[in-house]
Amino acid sequence: MTTSATLTPKVALHTDNGWLPVCDWDRLTPGRGVAVLLPDGRQAAVFRDGAGRLHALGNRDPFTGAYVLSRGLLGSTPEGRVYVASPLLKQRFDLGTGECLDDPAVRVPTHRARLQD
Repeated sequence: MTTSATLTPKVALHTDNGWLPVCDWDRLTPGRGVAVLLPDGRQAAVFRDGAGRLHALGNRDPFTGAYVLSRGLLGSTPEGRVYVASPLLKQRFDLGTGECLDDPAVRVPTHRARLQD
């Protein structure tokens, strides 16, 4: 009898040292975020949207200083911009650019994300 292992794709974020696997793809629930700790001590919030696309940005809410963006709710504007709303003060951050949709002078860093085997 032969047994073959099923490999689960990994979500990886790009860092200064290359691509870093941060979680299994099947652990990401569409519309919900996961907080990950990067090697340099920063935190990232990783999301899988309803269309199955990956997004990653800094987990720190610049308005409160709390590391909570991974707990925010996903939504989209009428123009199709996907955002996360901070669970604290409800500011919305574009998942592609990090721009605050409620105060364009404020941004959070974004991270490149991909699936890898």
